[in-house]
Amino acid sequence: MTTYNRSQSQPGYRSSWVVSRPIRESSLAASQRHSAGTLGERFEAGRDRHGNPGQSGREYVGFATLPEQMQRKSVKRGFEFTLMVVGETGLGKSTLVNSLFLTDLYKDRVTLNAEERIDKTAEIQRSSIDIEEQGVRLRLTVVDTPGFGDSVNSENSWGPIISHIESKFEQYYRDESGLNRKNLIDDRVHCCLYFISPYGHGLRPIDIEFMKRLHDKVNIVPIIAKADCLTKTEVKRMKDRVLREISEHEIGIYAFPDCESDEDEDFKKQDQELKASIPFAVIGSNTVVEVNGRRVRGRLYPWGITEVENPKHCDFVKLRNMLIRTHMQDLKDVTRDVHYENYRLGRIRGGGTQLHRERSKNESKLKRDSGVFDEVAEKDRMLEQKEVELRQMQVMLEKMQREMAVTQRNSRGDNLQYDDRRSSTVEV
Repeated sequence: MTTYNRSQSQPGYRSSWVVSRPIRESSLAASQRHSAGTLGERFEAGRDRHGNPGQSGREYVGFATLPEQMQRKSVKRGFEFTLMVVGETGLGKSTLVNSLFLTDLYKDRVTLNAEERIDKTAEIQRSSIDIEEQGVRLRLTVVDTPGFGDSVNSENSWGPIISHIESKFEQYYRDESGLNRKNLIDDRVHCCLYFISPYGHGLRPIDIEFMKRLHDKVNIVPIIAKADCLTKTEVKRMKDRVLREISEHEIGIYAFPDCESDEDEDFKKQDQELKASIPFAVIGSNTVVEVNGRRVRGRLYPWGITEVENPKHCDFVKLRNMLIRTHMQDLKDVTRDVHYENYRLGRIRGGGTQLHRERSKNESKLKRDSGVFDEVAEKDRMLEQKEVELRQMQVMLEKMQREMAVTQRNSRGDNLQYDDRRSSTVEV
């Protein structure tokens, strides 16, 4: 019989299940144990790691503490998570990130006016912050993409984003292939929140093209921004249309893993609710308002108040639970086992990616500027020396050609004088 004990320190987390199976002792092992003496000479019989009597009086070996050992080691090392937010300006990306992690990552941001955004291209801005909660440290990195879809010509707006994702894959690939692999820093993008405008009627062409180009490189989670602009009926209609268009264009968004058969009913129900909420219709706000004597985060309107953490008003709580409390590790696992492995396979086969080909083309220049790769610098010096030698040889060759020309002219002059002397002799 198999018993399942759930850790109370991390409720709702699937990896907190601990499976313990009674060990059946064979007759041979029993005879060996009795012949070698009782284990009580070395261990305290029938006591577990807490000093309590073991199950059925069995001796306690100690391998049941392996999950606790792994947990202590992981907590001591800390965790990393990289989140990318993509969407046009004004959809509340920064506000939502601040609401999710209860922090302010964009204190010094400067907002551009309409004229400055005409020819604006997408940029990459990385912001990192260390967050600690109940002794658990998280290194959170948020990758923002200001300028995406803001210019008149939005063609190739996804170019810098793809280059950034692949550059982090390339960096991890080089570090993993190097000598010092003990302290690898994982800067790979684990999740991309793509914000969909609520003002249209589904996905725009730029939305479809972006997700088609990135769905095999990163976990895409679609978000309907500013859900307080829509009624409940409009939100449902918008979700159905977005999912239908995603299916029609064969876009692969993040797929929730299936629940194990041994999960409890509460977790299964929560997982079903999360799957049914895709795409998440969210509201972000850093303002605290008072509602019936309660202080909550929300937005105040003439007709009422929308609460950010009220499940009846938006899917903010479901998004936070999925992103932080239940599926953060799964997002990292999919990034490692699927997206990065696909990139690594391409690099091993030699084909690489567009970024790798461009890097190879300009590799010598980048290496000279960095001053790190001495081997390339030595090759450059050798090439320059060869060019100097070639120029010297060319000068010597030209000099020899001139000397040969002078010699030939002199020899022709001597031959003419000899002919003249011979002709005059004949006439005499």
